[in-house]
Amino acid sequence: MAIDVERHLGAVERSVSSLVLEGQPARLVTLSRSYRTGIANLWDAVTSAERIPKWFLPVSGTLEPGGRYQLEGNAGGEITTCVQLSHFTLTWEFSGWVSWVEVALSAEGERRARLVLTHTSHFSEHWTEYGPGAAGIGWELGLLGLALHLADSDAPKPDEAAFATSPDGKALIRGSSDGWRRAAVAAGEEPDAARAAARRTAAFYTGEPPDPA
Repeated sequence: MAIDVERHLGAVERSVSSLVLEGQPARLVTLSRSYRTGIANLWDAVTSAERIPKWFLPVSGTLEPGGRYQLEGNAGGEITTCVQLSHFTLTWEFSGWVSWVEVALSAEGERRARLVLTHTSHFSEHWTEYGPGAAGIGWELGLLGLALHLADSDAPKPDEAAFATSPDGKALIRGSSDGWRRAAVAAGEEPDAARAAARRTAAFYTGEPPDPA
């Protein structure tokens, strides 16, 4: 699968912020991307059990407030709120860790809509080692899949593993990792630590050794 790597990297706005959650320091990773589609279609793509697997992962469960969901081979959790055509929130439970995801949509005219995704987690050694890209790159790949699905809803979903090891996939992962490095520094992270974390995260996603310092 060939894609315009620079266009897709440039389509995502990235930011990192901090807060105290339940008495503990926490970090927020936020991605924002505009899509060439109406808000109703975008909402359906991100909330329909039939459409989510076409761009993300197979999902099971009860997709409504108070219901529990499970992504195949990945996280599960509880859907805590859902306001039609506006936003939903859920817990993200994986390997014994709980974090929180909010997805908000807004119309940008009749033919464009914006999605803003915020993933909040308590500060941990994992963050120190990998930084915001650990979550950010994965979500960014998901938003790429969403863009491809919205552009052609009948096209088969690309093979994720094959894409991650392709030249375009590696270029996008490295570019995303560097974008999250910049976002971390803008949020106050020490530049050398942010650079080291970004190298480790890119290596994890590409399966290659970290780039030399």
